[in-house]
Amino acid sequence: MSIVKLNNNGVKNATAFGSITGLGDLTLIKTVTLASAAGSISFVDGASDVVLDSTYKEYIFFFNNIHPATDSTVFKFQTSIDTGSNYGVTVTNSLFKTRHAEDGSLGDLNIDGDDLHQSTNDIHLSLSIGADGDQANSGYLHLFEPSSTTFVKHYMFRMSTIEHRDRMLDIYGAGYFNTTSAIDAVIFRMDSGNIDAGSISLYGVN
Repeated sequence: MSIVKLNNNGVKNATAFGSITGLGDLTLIKTVTLASAAGSISFVDGASDVVLDSTYKEYIFFFNNIHPATDSTVFKFQTSIDTGSNYGVTVTNSLFKTRHAEDGSLGDLNIDGDDLHQSTNDIHLSLSIGADGDQANSGYLHLFEPSSTTFVKHYMFRMSTIEHRDRMLDIYGAGYFNTTSAIDAVIFRMDSGNIDAGSISLYGVN
């Protein structure tokens, strides 16, 4: 995923392409694919070949077809500063969504009530995922410099969700974990029931 630049002022005049090295290169760290339902999926630094340290300044989680076992449930996450012994780092979060129903109704944009302010609750990555066989949630989450012991830890995400009422939701969120301790573990789970199927891939950004 290197960024490419032209060696001339316009595309029509280009005679060669060069690359800007060191920008946007992704390194796959680990992919977890569920073979059966699970209560949660966690990525802990130093466990099962997971890296969540100063090796990378930015980490990206990609979610592919996360399907709940329970209808109308929420996919969410939290972090840890003690390698997963406790999940509940203080967080402030903002979230908004667009939505459109299969029947053409409800084409709108609104601020959602799932915002958090200096809370230790889990952050909602989705809203009301349906449990029908063809319904799921996909998207990505950026976590910036989790190993920093100077700054709070910023994150942002975007998700595409098929809601239980047959609506498509495009969800945007961002926030920060209010800690200067290093974050060394991340957990993903539903607010009710198991994660029935899907995969999560963790990448480091060079």
